[in-house]
Amino acid sequence: MGAGIHNVQIVLLVLLFFVIAFGALAKRLGTPYPIVLVIGGLILSLIPGIPRITLNPDVVFFVILPPLLYSAAWLTSWREFSFNLVSILFLAVGLVTFTVVGVTQAAHWFLPGLDWRMGLILGAVVAPTDAIAATSIARRVGLPKRIVDILEGESLVNDATALLALEFGVALVVNGTTPTVTSGVLRLIYLSAVGIAVGLLIGEGVHRIEHRIDDGPIEIALSILTPYVAYLAADSIRASGVLAVVTCGLYLGRKSSHFFSASVRLQAWAVWDSLTFVLNGLVFVLIGLQLHYVLETIREYSLGRLILYGSAFSLFLILLRLVWIYPGAYLASKIRRYVFHQDVRVPAWRQTFVVGWTGMRGVISLAAAIALPQTLANGNPFVQRNMIIFLAFCVILVTLVLQGLTLPPLIRSLGLAGVPTAHPEEQEARRTILQAALAHLEDARAKSDSVAAEVYDDLTLHYRRRLETLTEDGAAEVRSSPDFYRLFVDLSRELLRVERQTAVSLRNQRQIGDELLREMERELDLEESRLVAKQERRSS
Repeated sequence: MGAGIHNVQIVLLVLLFFVIAFGALAKRLGTPYPIVLVIGGLILSLIPGIPRITLNPDVVFFVILPPLLYSAAWLTSWREFSFNLVSILFLAVGLVTFTVVGVTQAAHWFLPGLDWRMGLILGAVVAPTDAIAATSIARRVGLPKRIVDILEGESLVNDATALLALEFGVALVVNGTTPTVTSGVLRLIYLSAVGIAVGLLIGEGVHRIEHRIDDGPIEIALSILTPYVAYLAADSIRASGVLAVVTCGLYLGRKSSHFFSASVRLQAWAVWDSLTFVLNGLVFVLIGLQLHYVLETIREYSLGRLILYGSAFSLFLILLRLVWIYPGAYLASKIRRYVFHQDVRVPAWRQTFVVGWTGMRGVISLAAAIALPQTLANGNPFVQRNMIIFLAFCVILVTLVLQGLTLPPLIRSLGLAGVPTAHPEEQEARRTILQAALAHLEDARAKSDSVAAEVYDDLTLHYRRRLETLTEDGAAEVRSSPDFYRLFVDLSRELLRVERQTAVSLRNQRQIGDELLREMERELDLEESRLVAKQERRSS
């Protein structure tokens, strides 16, 4: 027992060290960290003496996936998600179905012995995309926000569609049953409806609990527990755990403004940023480390033939996505415009091509392949399982590395880089907020006594100056010009540094204690974070 726990500790420490090292290298290189982590894991798998770490599908589906889906859904804007829902469904349902059907029909072209039933399983395994790398690149190079919103929405929903197709494939091949179209439609309705209902019920329950507490550690612990409860509750009644978690995350993300206090919100952001980075890092390093496991399962093929099979199949999947993306984008735009009366037009071919090129696969595909049973219902070995695992690994490697590394130059060559990513409605929203605050101040001042007049005048002057920086007159433009604001931020940060150093010096001289120092540092850190955030928004 003790030895087993010790081994687990060593494995976790080694993996975390790799995540930190490769994450720092990715930041230094200016490359999205998923790509560097996968390549790093591949290199590590070739070094003698590195411990063999096999990917456990249950760990992926029940430990890693729920918080990652929950975090992504929490950060997704419901307004943008609902506005782009038709386009998202054309990718998450239409493209997944098209990919499964395409691979089902063409599987025998790439490898003799893979009939249409095996092709159905293979197609379902490789259909879901992982948009972490794509969206991180898109934000860094300034891709139009509409594209980023659609990619994020696709990655939230397509896991459920692909896992349903995989369920049918496994039932067909492994269990020997033949699902009908009617049973398939009913199963899809049950998976979706019940999964969404479970997510809403748990979300509303957490919402009610959150209103009754205001304690950072407790609320953060509850937020970490929530995705697991949603996933396991839906999975226990054979509904979609993915949709339950996504629904719960979308619901609570929208409601969080009502129940999180300012201090809890700051603490939660810090915890979840670190948690998602660590989990994503572990996932991508583990993908690279699976090279030995994958190659050991298919020793009957030569290396040259394996490379040929993997390359050809990966390119076929890339082509399938590009073939679907243009008519899919056209139909989605027409439906949104004429059925839902949205003011959208058919996207330009360049934007559509970028969406087609961002079909990176991730750990869900590899975990689904490894989770396939090793024997059939009749006791015979599932001989094609190893090749399915290998092809899934190749698709992940080719799409993540090849498409991930070529996406930034592709975006720049198509003239889509450098598009401002700031919200177009931000300035008007800030003006409305400040005007509401000023109106409240004026009403409160009229009801107050003369003793408090100086306080109200000071606050009113402060808010009027903030409002002036948002107006379009010439004087305000001078005050908020880029050079002026850059100098203002630099000087402000320099003053904060002086304050921080002075506080530390007072602590070292024993004039103040460590507890008071931490309180002062927190105030200074919050002020500096606010300045940096504003500067980043203006520079974008």
